[in-house]
Amino acid sequence: MKRISFLPILVLCMVSIGAMSQNEKKYLCYGVGFYNQENLFDTCHDEGKRDYDFLPTGSYRWNGLKYSHKLKNMARALADMGTDVLPKNVGCAVIGLSEVENSKALDDLTAQEPLKARGYKYVHIEGPDRRGIDCALLYNPQLFKVWNTKLVPYVQELEKDSAFLTRGFLTVSGEMAGEHVAFVVCHWPSRAAKPFYRESGGRQVRALKDSLLREDPKVKVFVMGDMNDDPTNASMTEALGCKPDIDEVGKGEMYNPWYNILVKEGLGTLTYGGSWNLFDQIVMTPNLLNKKGAKDFSTLKFFKNQIFRRDYLFQTEGKYKGAPKRTHAGGVWLDGYSDHLPVVVYLVKEQK
Repeated sequence: MKRISFLPILVLCMVSIGAMSQNEKKYLCYGVGFYNQENLFDTCHDEGKRDYDFLPTGSYRWNGLKYSHKLKNMARALADMGTDVLPKNVGCAVIGLSEVENSKALDDLTAQEPLKARGYKYVHIEGPDRRGIDCALLYNPQLFKVWNTKLVPYVQELEKDSAFLTRGFLTVSGEMAGEHVAFVVCHWPSRAAKPFYRESGGRQVRALKDSLLREDPKVKVFVMGDMNDDPTNASMTEALGCKPDIDEVGKGEMYNPWYNILVKEGLGTLTYGGSWNLFDQIVMTPNLLNKKGAKDFSTLKFFKNQIFRRDYLFQTEGKYKGAPKRTHAGGVWLDGYSDHLPVVVYLVKEQK
């Protein structure tokens, strides 16, 4: 990694953490995000996939004009993510994505100028989802180096569901800030399915996380995605083993910084029936935490998190004023972004 790439980041983190810890140390800062792309489909049919709604003849009349606008809009939001803390030309090091149709859509997305300028690459493995939507990982190769990737399948626990295929868990391992980190990008079964199926997803991802730690006890693991459940639901608290407070996180558990944002602040990433849910989450293993008020950033540690908000991401009028501005609503093309808001966590490491 070239030192010059981090100079503007160092200044920002030196100010914020220096004030907090009353020292003059310099820090590297990294943004890790997640954003549900809400149906980032191209305009061509993929054999074997039910993508018919997103064809020029489909229900959404999905054509080149709408697709190009969708790409431009999503690239704008993705490039802006993390820039409340990081410099405008840096943004997030890594961003997990859900609801992406294929590699062509990702090629077209990363070719958009604000992402192309930073040299964003992506990891994508075609999955079995019958509608054709997959998870992916965008990354800045100056800030994150990919070592290996795999798509771990979601395995149905009940024999009666054995023929039902759904999205797997995209697992990407690599190096950030000179340390081994791994990202598991998820899109758990929708709320049309019973809670059991999301709890099953939580159990499977917990086992996957544990297997990564057995291979390397020092690996720092992030589980991110559209969980289709809130931080308070059993899929997160029991199946995945997430805790809402740093000091409560034990061995084998994970920290969920979104729990109190939903419960205490009433904020979320999507609306349903006029109320906020917080389905989009990034949770982490205990080796990323400073417990009991410690401020040890000698290794990569969690700093803070946010639901990323920009005025352009919200509906400004009508029945859904104040809700995320989606691509379509009520059969009308809104030229929007997504029905979800992005989320970001910030990580910090002292520069030696």
